Amino acid sequence: MVTEADTCRKLIVPRLQRAGWDDPPCAIQEQRTFTDGRVMFVGGQPRRGQKKRADYILRYRPDYQIAVIEAKAGYRSVQDGVQQARDYAEVLGLRFAYASNGHEIVEIDLAAGTEVTRADFPTPAELWGRQRGELDLPDAAAAKLLAPGFPDAERPLRYYQEIAVNRALEAILGGERRALLNLCTGAGKTAVAFQICWRLWSAGWNKRGDHRKPKVLFLADRNILVDDPKDKTFAPFGDARWKLASNAVSHGRDIYFSTYQAIAADERRPGLYREFAPDFFDLIVIDECHRGSARADSSWREILNWFEPAYQLGMTATPLREESRDTYAYFGEALYSYSLAQGISDGFLAPYRVHRIVTDIDAVGWRPSAGELDRFGREVPDDEYQTRDFERVVALRARTEAIARHLTDFLKSTDRFAKTIVFCVDQDHASEMRQALINLNSDLVAKHADYVARVTANEGDIGKGKLSSFQDLEAETPVILTTSQLLTTGVDAPTCKNVVLARVVGSMAEFKQIIGRGTRLREDYGKLWFSILDYTGTATEKFADPAFDGDPVAVTTIEIDQDGEEIERETAEQHSAEDRDSDEPTKPTELPPDDPSGYLPRKLYVDGGEVEVVAHLVYDLDADGKRLTCRKLTDWTGEKIRTLFATPAAFRAEWALPEKRGAVIDALAERGIDLHALARDTGRPDDDAFDLLCHLAWNAPLTTRSERAKALRARNPDLFARYGEDARAVLDALLDKYATGGPDQLALPQALKVQPVSDFGNPSEIARRFGGPQAMRAAMAELTEALYAA
Repeated sequence: MVTEADTCRKLIVPRLQRAGWDDPPCAIQEQRTFTDGRVMFVGGQPRRGQKKRADYILRYRPDYQIAVIEAKAGYRSVQDGVQQARDYAEVLGLRFAYASNGHEIVEIDLAAGTEVTRADFPTPAELWGRQRGELDLPDAAAAKLLAPGFPDAERPLRYYQEIAVNRALEAILGGERRALLNLCTGAGKTAVAFQICWRLWSAGWNKRGDHRKPKVLFLADRNILVDDPKDKTFAPFGDARWKLASNAVSHGRDIYFSTYQAIAADERRPGLYREFAPDFFDLIVIDECHRGSARADSSWREILNWFEPAYQLGMTATPLREESRDTYAYFGEALYSYSLAQGISDGFLAPYRVHRIVTDIDAVGWRPSAGELDRFGREVPDDEYQTRDFERVVALRARTEAIARHLTDFLKSTDRFAKTIVFCVDQDHASEMRQALINLNSDLVAKHADYVARVTANEGDIGKGKLSSFQDLEAETPVILTTSQLLTTGVDAPTCKNVVLARVVGSMAEFKQIIGRGTRLREDYGKLWFSILDYTGTATEKFADPAFDGDPVAVTTIEIDQDGEEIERETAEQHSAEDRDSDEPTKPTELPPDDPSGYLPRKLYVDGGEVEVVAHLVYDLDADGKRLTCRKLTDWTGEKIRTLFATPAAFRAEWALPEKRGAVIDALAERGIDLHALARDTGRPDDDAFDLLCHLAWNAPLTTRSERAKALRARNPDLFARYGEDARAVLDALLDKYATGGPDQLALPQALKVQPVSDFGNPSEIARRFGGPQAMRAAMAELTEALYAA
């Protein structure tokens, strides 16, 4: 029989070589894995799902892949591989896909919508000619499209980054003046931007077609979003880099970096950008372009209008929504989008567990007692204050301390050195949260002075130093950072395991940016997932939004007292967005007038009272990346079994064969079902997993392993009578082992190496009792089949 490996080695590869795909600069990539496998939880432990792997990817140039091939064994129909080839081509952003069993070849052209049988594989020249016809690029532009990227063996581009780079280059070289890429937070937009700039720069592209390097301006709205790319990712450009500032203007470099604020006009100056002619730059890359740069009334828009002759490439993590409509109106539809849900599904981004924690005053509101005074002796207006008012209108120290206490206990129950970012309402709130956390973690603060640190704009260089240490993979502290706005975007903290929301986040774009602080995966540091601790309801509100692309999962309610001690845990269903929207809006609270002296803050500070955390909701991502409505694991399992097998008989046929049973168990694990956890949760540890699964899926009777073994002995005594007394003793011992430990106890050769079976001798001696190894294997197969015959 010709296997798939034989087909690949003996039939497909020679035909590809004859077509010229093995001749540089073309290349054949064989058995190319292009995802990492989704991280999921099985029995409470993270594990990787199945990776996506193409049999062959054809590259016209090292940085330009052009086709994918799905191979099938010679005895199978070529049509068996067509859908797989088509699916992979869609994921990889390719126009051409091929399916082949070595004898037949089917070509799928996604752009033309055709599917035809070919006598042989096309040559590289033929395929590139057809691709170029679709792109409609002149010769000079086509040559620049194929310019090599900067080689980085340690961090090669992922498949979606390569798609984004090539789509952007195709658009720019094709004459599109404005273009947009939508890549979720954590997807590596900076690496994409660098490779785009590098390939254009090394190819000598510019908007006028002159023989010179292009002038590129990289714009962002925060220094950290400019300094990090300049000093790290874009370092290969060397002295061609320059950061613009009021006292640092140069016209002799190629790659410029600046914040909008540094070059925009304000009340003190006309705008540093006017130091450059409107046609000075060939390309402007606008990072996080959803953050106001495309608004028609924005001062930042003046910069883009001034440099209107330049090609402008926007990069955003925000899909089209009302709040980002200006961005899409300016740049147009995204050339390519890669969502958070896709990143999690591919295993490039970390899944998350969302903890919704509710204090009593967040649940029912807070009202001051009659005549209550704040920290500065001001009377607190009598009103019903809600979550959105806390730390904006009125600051309740007891609430801050309750949140800090709960967070501390959470870290104590998980990992006290798990990197954590706490997002507060403002800098003052971040300071109060920091103090509360220090006092509650004094034992660790005594050993590590910077165990808790505030990183806000007011900290300046000190805060930057703390942030740098927090980002350092080898630095143990600081562990907890309290912040307000500074860390919401552009901060790469790959080992951050906890993202804490102590403030309401109204913008979906900002929410996704905040969540992005935890989505980086670092498997080598044990970072496979992260937790979102939400004390304001932001997460549950945003996750319920149909436009959100990375839904969370199971919901558990935990009640705790004012000391943060857990009282009760129960499951609860998530409320729909419709339910939340029906709540009556609260009227605005009138604050005391500003203190004329300027010494008193506008916010009211209340230091008394007690606040308790009364509920703790936990959302998990399931193996499908879909939200669960808190169905029991048993209901979930039954549903999944029925999707895998149409009937109990079909399930039995797979389960009875040891070589196929493992695949069934793996398929269940891929769907988040762990058989040991299932037996524990159902209180049926002595049942055969097959019977338990049949019961959950089709309401079949429950049977213990001992009962199944006893029924086999009664139903089929001849199974043992045909063998000699020595062989029957071994089979009896094996059946007893099955009754104790399950079908895994019947797997050869391991079953022969444990007591009491090993008491009969070594595996060779045991096999002789049956007349040899082959006869023994036949007896074991018959035993297993008879065991599940009914």
